[in-house]
Amino acid sequence: MDILLTNDDGIDAVGIRALHDALEDVATVTVVAPASDQSAVGRQLSRRVDFHDHELGYAVEGTPTDCVLAGLGALDLDPDLVVAGCNRGANLGEYVLGRSGTVSAAVEAAFFGVPAIAASVYFPTDEVDFETWTPDPEDFDEATGAVRYLVEHAPSVGVFEHADYLNVNAPVPPKEGTAEMEITRPSHVYEMDAERDGDAVRIYDKIWERMASGDIPDPVGSDRRAVVEGRISVSPLTAPHTTTDHEALDGLAEAYTE
Repeated sequence: MDILLTNDDGIDAVGIRALHDALEDVATVTVVAPASDQSAVGRQLSRRVDFHDHELGYAVEGTPTDCVLAGLGALDLDPDLVVAGCNRGANLGEYVLGRSGTVSAAVEAAFFGVPAIAASVYFPTDEVDFETWTPDPEDFDEATGAVRYLVEHAPSVGVFEHADYLNVNAPVPPKEGTAEMEITRPSHVYEMDAERDGDAVRIYDKIWERMASGDIPDPVGSDRRAVVEGRISVSPLTAPHTTTDHEALDGLAEAYTE
């Protein structure tokens, strides 16, 4: 199997190296990843990007979406699968799907018709300071093991006949054993907020504060509850912007010129 591996934390991040090392025994892995941190850029796209050779593949002066486009459209790669991650921090809840650069790389692959896996690790916010902290490679073991398992087995059993991509979120490795895997759906809980601070506005995600205190508002079966309770969350998803039948809207269209 040929894999295009990307991320949004940058090509020199600990997580992408950990995932590369976990997958290279089961696939031919070519990294096409941002040269610098591109976290939370969503599906932002550039008109032109420079790139240069890297020991893992190619470093692109652009976004995760740029990387997927470059790899599939310009660098003569023909991967069977695109993998994005491992992200330093979880990508949980439906509201982050369009914001996360990691997930956006998987979505971009889906529009190309290439199945994809996005992988992230949940680090409890009450235990680490994301501004100054760098994880160890071992912190990604649970996620890389899950991704490797899915890479080896998901295509052959028809998973990607129904899902365009999988959003995988894993806890840090338990002290003993391996975490269980749960098929989930993205949580609908949304607690973004903003407050005025003089001439500035502070924007923050209140859900992280609740998670840090052990208050989990998400229902059973959701991605966030699974991960916070120590399980690996796998959400099978389709590329966005699907359409549905809508009788009321049909009626409005029919009456427009009357």
